[in-house]
Amino acid sequence: MSVNTSNAYGKISISDLAIAKVASHTAMEGYGIVEMVSRRFTDSLSELLKKDSGGRGVKVTTSGNRIYIDLYVVIKYGVSINAVAESLKESVKYRVEKFTGMIVDTVNVNVIGVKL
Repeated sequence: MSVNTSNAYGKISISDLAIAKVASHTAMEGYGIVEMVSRRFTDSLSELLKKDSGGRGVKVTTSGNRIYIDLYVVIKYGVSINAVAESLKESVKYRVEKFTGMIVDTVNVNVIGVKL
């Protein structure tokens, strides 16, 4: 799927993979995030065979001009999970909205593990 919009100059289409890459890079810049992880084991296998896994750990769902993002992360041991998750939600929402010009409806942060 992709997000579509149109203006006076024509139609604009942004793929879910492009949105996932922006969300993934933004998440990795955040304090307390160690890595992005796949949701399922089959996703891990498919990413091993791919050359570029830029959207790893991100699931993007679009409906009309609304974007729903699920992040799967491993957090650094000793940080406040709630503070890191809230900061991550805000930064991903801001960057994706700025990138696409669309509305990000929800950002869900799923903490898969903790690393030292």
